[in-house]
Amino acid sequence: MKRLIVTADDFGVSSEVNAAVDHAHREGMLTAASLMVAEPYAADAIERARKLPSLGVGLHVALTNGRAMLPTDRVPDLVDRNGRFDRRLVRAGVRYFALPRVRAQLRSEIQAQFQAFAATGLRLDHVDAHNHMHVHPTLLAMILDIGREYGLTAMRVPFEPLQPSWASLGNAVVIGPWAALMRARLRAANIRTNDAVFGLNATGRMNEEEVLAILDRLPDGLSELYLHPAAEDAAYARVEELEVLISPTVREAVTSKGIELTRYGDEPA
Repeated sequence: MKRLIVTADDFGVSSEVNAAVDHAHREGMLTAASLMVAEPYAADAIERARKLPSLGVGLHVALTNGRAMLPTDRVPDLVDRNGRFDRRLVRAGVRYFALPRVRAQLRSEIQAQFQAFAATGLRLDHVDAHNHMHVHPTLLAMILDIGREYGLTAMRVPFEPLQPSWASLGNAVVIGPWAALMRARLRAANIRTNDAVFGLNATGRMNEEEVLAILDRLPDGLSELYLHPAAEDAAYARVEELEVLISPTVREAVTSKGIELTRYGDEPA
């Protein structure tokens, strides 16, 4: 059986993204959203989510290219003067591994983000991370350790089946070994996860043609398709990706191929 979770990342980052999540769940095929609890429109996202009980809302842990939950004086080695994390993923990853004082601040920040999600009263459907930083072994260990206190039961493994393209090959080389290690650790910890993910190789250009092609090659088992929809184009969030989620053509393809739409929270433990 082919089961598909359809997720919107970056819930809470802007009003345009929040509106798209609301629209795509009510009138389209979106089943889940990953919430950035420290972003400016997180409160609006939470208010919308409370009115959408069938939407699986998870925590999108942000440790790069986003805002910290804690004040800058609590995490001075993680953020700039505006409370924003480093955009340079490799540099951040090396520091997160190598520096004990940085790791201590990371643990505090991760816990603060889980606490903020718990305070919303929403059920924690899943956990993933901004820029897929949860494949980092140090961060994964912290998220697993802290997350268990807050009901963590499911996590995305961001590895897309290899396709004949440079983007696919590059992601396989860079992320593949870490994703394999991550999957093994999640299974050992009895954390539910996806068998495949789609959206990694076409981030920022998930149009109708791309999504229909993904549905054509969707494997058996549990897959996750993630997008960045928005009511207006902003950064890499796109109106085009909202249109995909509410497309009758795409929904017809899901139905005709016998694909079951689901959430992590609906999957057996």
